[in-house]
Amino acid sequence: MSAARGVTHATSVYERIRADILGGRLLPGRRLAIKAMMESYEIGQTPLREALNRLAADGLVAAEDQRGFTVPGISAEELLELTRTRCWLEERALRESMANATPAWEEAVLLAGHRLLRTPREPDDPTWEARHRDFHRTLVGNCGSRWLVGFCDQLTDRHQRYRKLAAIRAFPMRDVEAEHRAIQAAVLARDADGAVALLTQHYTATARVILEDESIFPPRG
Repeated sequence: MSAARGVTHATSVYERIRADILGGRLLPGRRLAIKAMMESYEIGQTPLREALNRLAADGLVAAEDQRGFTVPGISAEELLELTRTRCWLEERALRESMANATPAWEEAVLLAGHRLLRTPREPDDPTWEARHRDFHRTLVGNCGSRWLVGFCDQLTDRHQRYRKLAAIRAFPMRDVEAEHRAIQAAVLARDADGAVALLTQHYTATARVILEDESIFPPRG
């Protein structure tokens, strides 16, 4: 196998494993046995290990000495910390994006919101997830700091694991479309305080729904 082809294979399997972790198909705490993964993903050992090491660097896989790789576990404490930190970072990023607003960025926000609102939210449909991510990333993407956007992306990944594990039955209780529409309207109206408040409420409401899901966090007693 050529070096270029090996890199291509490693990138391909990286994307596939990443999607399976974020989509909840590889559950928290699962041991990622090399032999089984090679068979499941039809990939050689070297590109597989390269992909797993990349995912470990991203925080989506835990690498343990002498024990190989596992999918990181979850906890209510981590979810709360993730949510708080995401709110802090995205508040700064959104305020900066709005301060740097241009007609092109506002059109991008409008288009991303339109695409999201026109896409039905179906279980296991990657289209809604991709457009949801694009909408939120567009909101903060005009902040002028690739580092800040990168940190927001990392928190989005970690948060998505929790969202996908939450029972789909819990989310129809919220009008998520209305929440996205309100955030977009506040941004386009240049109401930074209102947009930040709505975005924070949006994320904290999601965390509350997940924490109340007994299939993820059984009651203690």
